[in-house]
Amino acid sequence: MQIGCRGTMRTAWPLLLVATALLSTSAARARRTCRFPAVFNFGDSNSDTGGFWAAFPAQQGPFGMTYFGRPAGRASDGRLVIDFIAQAMGLPLLSPYLQSIGSDYRHGANFATLASTALLPNTSVFVTGTSPFSLGIQLNQMKEFRNRVLASKGNNGQLPGSEILGDALYTIDIGQNDFTSNLGSLGVESVKRSLPSVVSQISWTIQDLYSSIGARSFMVFNMVPVGCYPAFLAGLPRDSKDLDEFGCVKSYNGGVTYYNQLLNDSLAEVRKTLQDASVVYVDKHAVTLELFQHPTAHGLKHGARACCGYGGGTYNFDRDVYCGDSKVVNGEAATAGACADPQNYVSWDGIHATEAANSRIAYAVISGSYSYPPFDLSKLCSP
Repeated sequence: MQIGCRGTMRTAWPLLLVATALLSTSAARARRTCRFPAVFNFGDSNSDTGGFWAAFPAQQGPFGMTYFGRPAGRASDGRLVIDFIAQAMGLPLLSPYLQSIGSDYRHGANFATLASTALLPNTSVFVTGTSPFSLGIQLNQMKEFRNRVLASKGNNGQLPGSEILGDALYTIDIGQNDFTSNLGSLGVESVKRSLPSVVSQISWTIQDLYSSIGARSFMVFNMVPVGCYPAFLAGLPRDSKDLDEFGCVKSYNGGVTYYNQLLNDSLAEVRKTLQDASVVYVDKHAVTLELFQHPTAHGLKHGARACCGYGGGTYNFDRDVYCGDSKVVNGEAATAGACADPQNYVSWDGIHATEAANSRIAYAVISGSYSYPPFDLSKLCSP
């Protein structure tokens, strides 16, 4: 199935920049009234608002420097796409389910954690860095959350009423780590063989949330073009035949396109089964690819170059000296610090997006122009 909105992306984009300004102003000045009283999110570092670092406290600066002024559990200099969506809906930023201090779950919860996979990992976080909180674990956490909500009967000031469970928006943004974690060791073609299982896990999770929680509204994000990120470009020769005209890895992005088609097709089957539910495929890939390919057209300066990194050069990324780290390299002290202008970058740390990129992606998503079926979230909310 083809996504009908893709062909209109370039012509619609100037309007999205206007929408960004209007929606950000509205979110800052006044609370909005939305059809959805809460958001429950499942995912990885692209939407983790602090779950991983609540479980394994260690995050340091310069993460969070732009918006929070301190590390805030996010893999960015500021807000993520899910943060902008919550703010545009007039909701508080989502509290991580794993964060016990200062959390308020009356308007939803975030089960995402950095380095999470859709499939159950067969390794430890202390060996490969893969999070133990895979999608199946996050689903079980949601079920425990539901049990607490039902048991509280509205008498717990930090929990929502039970009616919110069926009325909330459920967002899923996961699968990228299933794809990237084995690229170096197995290669694209081998990794592709595991992708149908990843997609099946996501579709099964939607059906379980529908039947066990009463969820009826879903937004499922596809995978971004990882072949454009500095982390996957650093080390490749500039004249590599595997680079496209924009300097992105063709084989990696081809694998992503394959995954996204699988996901789109699978969600189409889920819609046939859950006919009274709204299951929306969100084409975050198209928006992100546009930013990498034409950053200056959207008010940015740097595409495939990390703001926070070490080594300078084309990509400013060194996998041995990650953003915020200080190490001895060739007998000399080396620190991966942040640039002074992250608002001009697409990539924050070589692996994740800046707040500037996330804001543009978020409001493209909110407009409904990158969703199938069309899902104009802005029309479901009013000042």
